[in-house]
Amino acid sequence: MAKSRNDNTVLVLGASGGIGGEVARQLRNRGWQVRALQRGAAQATEQRDGITWLRGDAMKREDVMAAAQGCAVIVHAVNPPGYRRWAELVLPMLDNTIAAAQAQGATIVLPGTVYNYGPDAFPLVAEDAPQRPETRKGAIRVELERRLQAAAEGGRCRVIIVRAGDFFGPRVGNSWFAQGLVKPGRTVTTVSLPGAAGVGHQWSYVPDVAATMVELLQRRAELPAFASFHMAGHWDGDGRQMGEAIRAAVVRHGGAAPQLRAFPWWLVALATPFVGFLRELREMRYLWRQPVRMSNARLLAVLGHEPHTPLDQAVEATLAGLGCLATPAATAKTLSSLR
Repeated sequence: MAKSRNDNTVLVLGASGGIGGEVARQLRNRGWQVRALQRGAAQATEQRDGITWLRGDAMKREDVMAAAQGCAVIVHAVNPPGYRRWAELVLPMLDNTIAAAQAQGATIVLPGTVYNYGPDAFPLVAEDAPQRPETRKGAIRVELERRLQAAAEGGRCRVIIVRAGDFFGPRVGNSWFAQGLVKPGRTVTTVSLPGAAGVGHQWSYVPDVAATMVELLQRRAELPAFASFHMAGHWDGDGRQMGEAIRAAVVRHGGAAPQLRAFPWWLVALATPFVGFLRELREMRYLWRQPVRMSNARLLAVLGHEPHTPLDQAVEATLAGLGCLATPAATAKTLSSLR
């Protein structure tokens, strides 16, 4: 264990992304000393928005080890953008985080995904459900969590996993919401619904996910060395409720009611041989063909509640953040309130 450590200091890997950035801001607002690793930074160290940005690369162990010096927590929210080179990058980056956490006796926080599970765990997935994925990305995520569990059982670090549904939020560009349902920077005229008709789907508002992580961190000393939690998030019972919430937000801001239409999976199939990102999306289509819902019983037992923003508020803030609402003044006001 580290002898010299500030229990209020955290390193966030992936702070430029949606979930990592939100966790960093919320921890900063709670009085934590937040460090963030950023490739290509102009300066070796820069103070910006109450966060210390350090030049470094999550793929370089020496960078992660140096940035984590004295940290009590490492938030591992870094992923290759657009699923590119997942098999090459995901596990080495995690190994660097584990090495740094073990050196400091720190707690690792990981945003989990439903990719770990196969159809045998559906439709309601508990934290202890068997992880038997049927996709390449799912197998990688299972191995990732296996390594974390082994590290925690070794006694030199702790792990908290918070698993949630499809992310959406004001600053989340790499998501189904932003890349499938709507188009960032454009007024919404149509909403593409990826799910099969009548099939439910689970969504998670990123500020709620971050708030859950922050609350669990406050209680980390009370948790097992390896602790995994599921969030209930927002359950869209028939696959249309998210689309209807988007439509209502657009109308409230003076726009015409968007049309709801089926996502063009046929077009994805045609483009898959030429566009790697679409190939990765197509692999996960099974999550839209059957209801997949997570039980948050363990989270409720620990916290007594789950942070939860009403769907209409969450959708409106997300559309404003993506530049999809017709009233610029309202968009600016919404973004200002999120800082």
